Amino acid sequence: MTDKPTVAVLGTGIMGAAMARNLLKAGHPVRAWNRTRAKAEPLAADGARVAGTPAEAVEGADVVLTMLYDGATALAALREAAQALRPGLLWVQSTTAGLDQIPDLAAFASEHGLVFYDAPVLGTRQPAEAGQLTVLAAGPEQGRETLAPVFDAVGARTLWTGDYGSSAAATRLKLVANSWVIAATAATGEVVALAQALGVDPQDFFDIIEGGPLDMGYLRAKAKLILDGALTPPSFAVGTAEKDARLIVAAGAGNGVRLDVAEAAAERFARAAALGHADEDMAAAYFASFDKE
Repeated sequence: MTDKPTVAVLGTGIMGAAMARNLLKAGHPVRAWNRTRAKAEPLAADGARVAGTPAEAVEGADVVLTMLYDGATALAALREAAQALRPGLLWVQSTTAGLDQIPDLAAFASEHGLVFYDAPVLGTRQPAEAGQLTVLAAGPEQGRETLAPVFDAVGARTLWTGDYGSSAAATRLKLVANSWVIAATAATGEVVALAQALGVDPQDFFDIIEGGPLDMGYLRAKAKLILDGALTPPSFAVGTAEKDARLIVAAGAGNGVRLDVAEAAAERFARAAALGHADEDMAAAYFASFDKE
């Protein structure tokens, strides 16, 4: 095997497409598949081989990388590819999945002789496109040398959290990180909405926190998207944020922790989606502050 393993990328949405392009730029042969083929087709111009089925994508690959909606979707894609899977294939599972889904994914990998890596990523559209994601990974030492150039192509940093993908150590950390992102996003929308409702210029709020412990670049970036009406294309969509918020609530509940903020944020995302903002940036949860547009 060369130091540029062939990678099958299953799922070419916002994140998967960006990761596939960076793998191609780094010299990796890439096979790309997406349920809606039109989302994968543009990658052909970058040098990817676009596959019609998951089985076609994974045939002869050294690494399969799943970046799909959730764990159930990732498992369904691998099941469709089962006939083409070979023992020893490295499965990098980067979809944000629920803690209750990891055992099923790991069990499927074991059943088919795959080496399972729980490897979600931190970052949204811009860092994905720049190859500046943070890869959170858990899995055995034996395949890490092969995966190093893959992770280096898509990320600026890889943080190994454990030796067993089945432990969900990386997913646990990802859910903790996303809980903060979701809370900050919800709070940003509320503070902008409240300022406007009270006749306060949001910029005055930014001025009084500038340079202090309450100031935060993320707050300013998301607030700017709201105020400028620049919610498309999304860095991270409302619909996906709702899904992640519910995974976080479930993870907390399963471990004896009530997460009121995450639960409320999930409902805010759901209301924003119902108002027609599901495919906009998660900052569009702002619209959930109002009964109607």
